[in-house]
Amino acid sequence: MSVERTLHHFPLDPASRQVRLALGEKRLPFVEVQVRYWEGPTEFLKLNPSGLPPVLIETKHQRTTVIAENRAILEHIEEQEPEPALLGREPGERAEARRLLQWFDRKFDNEVNGFLLHEKMEKRLLRLGAPDLSSLRRGRDALRQHMDYIEGLLNTRDWLAGRRMSLADFAAAAHLSVIDYFGDVPWKDFPATKTWYMKLKSRPAFRPILADRWPGLAPVAHYDDLDF
Repeated sequence: MSVERTLHHFPLDPASRQVRLALGEKRLPFVEVQVRYWEGPTEFLKLNPSGLPPVLIETKHQRTTVIAENRAILEHIEEQEPEPALLGREPGERAEARRLLQWFDRKFDNEVNGFLLHEKMEKRLLRLGAPDLSSLRRGRDALRQHMDYIEGLLNTRDWLAGRRMSLADFAAAAHLSVIDYFGDVPWKDFPATKTWYMKLKSRPAFRPILADRWPGLAPVAHYDDLDF
């Protein structure tokens, strides 16, 4: 019997994008429900008390399972649908993929998104006024440091965690894609990272990401261009 999946997400949320990419890569169909999580909708809070997307609801044999938060969802998907393997096939690569997942969801999110996305997106959604220029500079400086790190990995590896594409690549691409939506990624200064991102953008799983739009927040012109 097939599994019915419903993903509650916000299109410009990096955590939500990671799950969408994983589901797409494994060709698992799902229904999307977009959540205005900053408004604290009661029904969504019942699904995840943190109030943050994503939340995946699965129904099989009339039994429903609710999985909240992206890491829990990604691990669940990998356990339930092991092929294609997205955590690597060797212990070393699986460990490295998990380390990089943590890197982007904690360090990158805090040092880059906490400034750039807060100023350019969250303030707009919450109606908190104009972006603070010093915070934008701080976020852009941190982004370049992270891009240096990614560039170094890709100069010695085929993919971020090793020889095969993994959830680490999806995590990095999910975060960078939202930053790129607002035009802040300095691609020309990081050729290996740009080539890696172009490969990911060309995958079928990435097409829905490139089609994302949010009212009042238009993407830069090159956002959905595969040959940027």
